[in-house]
Amino acid sequence: MRPVVAVTAPTGRSDAGRERVALNVAYVHALERAGLLPLVVPTILDPAHAGDALPAARGLVLTGGEDVDPARYHAAPHPKLGAIDPRRDAGELALIAAARARRMPILAICRGIQILNVGAGGTLYQDLPSERPGPVDHRGEATRHGIRIESGSVAAQVFGGAANATVNSRHHQAVKELGAGLRATAWADDGVIEAAERADSGDPWLVAVQWHPEDLDEQALFRAFADAVR
Repeated sequence: MRPVVAVTAPTGRSDAGRERVALNVAYVHALERAGLLPLVVPTILDPAHAGDALPAARGLVLTGGEDVDPARYHAAPHPKLGAIDPRRDAGELALIAAARARRMPILAICRGIQILNVGAGGTLYQDLPSERPGPVDHRGEATRHGIRIESGSVAAQVFGGAANATVNSRHHQAVKELGAGLRATAWADDGVIEAAERADSGDPWLVAVQWHPEDLDEQALFRAFADAVR
């Protein structure tokens, strides 16, 4: 049987104005191609019970979406702060805590690296263009940019041991100060953190990236996650 992995799904509104749980199908396809069976977990679950979704899974995937509420890292809202969903923040933080208590592998993507970092006590840039202006356009839907990768990291293994690679990018928030237990392993050309992993090799497998691998043809990151959950 294929290993089941829990995948966080945010809420959205239909044309009729009804609130729905929705997940980008690119995540489903990428995980399925890696030999995994994604189990959609709504992020609006009561945080007290969110962890109850994990006994059926062997790994956790944190997906992209809204900005993280700056109140979670004791910061005042920036004028350029985008849409937030405090319910999602609470639900995902509860899932992260439960997954780490179970020593489950975690793959975090885009917003995922941000909420994971906040859960570990880290902080975020709320708006890169105004708080950390630089030569890289991180927001463009069709934009790709270079990254520098730490030798020997999982990120380096994903790119075949290369010291440099090109990734897609569409975000205006990013990791500022890393939380406890995390170490940066990839950086954009302007120095913005693009990937983080476990700081202690004795901790469970954990890779968090700022780009969107589900929208790339390369499956290596999802295969590495699949190997970790088996």
